[in-house]
Amino acid sequence: MRKNHGFTLIELMIVVAIIAIIAAIAIPNLIRSKMSANESSAVSGVRTISTGEISYKAAAVEIDSTTGVGQYGDLTELGSGVAPFIDTVLSLGAKSGYTYTVTAVNHSSAPTFTAACSPVATRTGIKSYFVDDTGIIRFSGVIGVNANSSSLPISN
Repeated sequence: MRKNHGFTLIELMIVVAIIAIIAAIAIPNLIRSKMSANESSAVSGVRTISTGEISYKAAAVEIDSTTGVGQYGDLTELGSGVAPFIDTVLSLGAKSGYTYTVTAVNHSSAPTFTAACSPVATRTGIKSYFVDDTGIIRFSGVIGVNANSSSLPISN
């Protein structure tokens, strides 16, 4: 008498169904954790830009000729030079699924800046972030609505 060793088709289908159920549970959690990591990176990015702007102004890299007041810089200026104030990846304007923009308004006596970041796609993040010369980081949790100076501040 000959014994068959192996699995039947039904047994294999049950194993595949169990793997599919586990994947259906795990994959959404994996996507959510990746989005959360991207959003944390975005907060860190705008915080780095804010700190870089303050250091750039204090270092008087760019000075108003009439008042002698230090001015703010844009992303390229912050990321270039002998001692860059932000990392080179961030100075290119894109990092961890977010795009960054910085606007420096250099008035003679009262320069200001704004920095914002928004997700490239909804799969990379939902929240957008904003910071200005006040240093308060603000966010918008509405898809497609960018954060601005009237958005809610994040809680540290």
